[in-house]
Amino acid sequence: MIESSMAIFVLLGSFFVFILIRFPIAYAVALSSILCLLYQGLPLTTVAQQMVKGISSFSLMAVPFFITMGYLMGSGGISEKLIALANACVGWMRGGMAMVNIVSSYFFGGISGSAAADTASLGSIMIPMMVEQGYDDDFATAVTVTSSCEGLLVPPSHNMVIYATTAGGVSIGSLFLAGYLPAAILAGTLMVGSYIISIKRNYPKGDKFNLLNLFKQIAHSFWALAAVLIVVVGVVGGVFTATESAAIAVFYSLIVSVFIYRGMTWKGVWKVLDQCVNTLSIVLILISTSSIFGFLLTRLNVPSLAAKAILGLTDNTIILALLLNLILLVLGVIMDMAPIILIATPILLPIATSIGISPIQFGIMMILNCGIGLLTPPVGSVLFIGSAVGEVSIERLVKAILPFYLLMIITLLLLTFIPAISLYLPSVFM
Repeated sequence: MIESSMAIFVLLGSFFVFILIRFPIAYAVALSSILCLLYQGLPLTTVAQQMVKGISSFSLMAVPFFITMGYLMGSGGISEKLIALANACVGWMRGGMAMVNIVSSYFFGGISGSAAADTASLGSIMIPMMVEQGYDDDFATAVTVTSSCEGLLVPPSHNMVIYATTAGGVSIGSLFLAGYLPAAILAGTLMVGSYIISIKRNYPKGDKFNLLNLFKQIAHSFWALAAVLIVVVGVVGGVFTATESAAIAVFYSLIVSVFIYRGMTWKGVWKVLDQCVNTLSIVLILISTSSIFGFLLTRLNVPSLAAKAILGLTDNTIILALLLNLILLVLGVIMDMAPIILIATPILLPIATSIGISPIQFGIMMILNCGIGLLTPPVGSVLFIGSAVGEVSIERLVKAILPFYLLMIITLLLLTFIPAISLYLPSVFM
């Protein structure tokens, strides 16, 4: 028992030390795992075996395809069309450009699946546009970075694929469907907050609502939005697997970007593929090194020990659900999204299911928790991207985001205590 406890201490203690001294997360995971293996006297060949095993999954083949699809569509000239569509829907309201920003993120999230891509692509257009129309630059940037988290929930999201693979036995199609309503509720709460702030600061309204213009913009955006339909309808309808749908979506995105919208040349395609390889290499390294870490957690019985420890604190399911969210929020402050999903899922999912939280619902909760983490210093990547794009200091931006943090926490609590928000669509269509 003492031997096992010391091995756990070596694994987790060294991991957090490496995190605190700002090691890259993949190195921190790998080195702490190697130290634990050495302490236990296990052969280092286990490292190579588990790394290969971690990425030898058919489901994970969807991840590079979805990343490529997001880059192709994001660079193919569709951002302006989605902004125009959102403007036709909600631009007439007080603070209309903030509403356009939020709704654009919902549409764009279904194409990129990435909060960082959303912030970089839409932010470079929306933030200068909002500032020009009289909005404060910190408010415009805060709206951009917080609404980008909708893209994590709206399918197709490669983070959902990573969660489904890590959780084991969770339907990717059900997860895709489960994200729509939570993302819509997140968008709604952000719009309410933006509307209140816009009234207080007397931000301008847009043009009056025009039904004919709305239909016109829907027609212009049809080819972009159809990519999402191909993936979701194909997977939910059982026409093809998530991996097959992702491959088809990449081919479709290439045709739309180059030949229909003509926002990209063949030279641009090669540049996009280069960006995809860079991103994918990071994701696959994280998955492979986390596989070693997960192997050791399981071997040392950490998930069951953690479950007993947490469940031993109280038998109140409400407090336990809040505690799960608190753990994920704290992890989000010090770690990036993919490592949290890979490391925390095997530990926290059994606790969630023991108090009646469905694996699908917990997956949505985890993704939103991680999304909030992307907006918090010191490692909030989306926060830093927004600061750079909006040319706003981190201090000013965090201050501007404070009311939006509250709105996102409210949305998180709704998802936690009203399971139907996440589970209704999967129960109907799956």
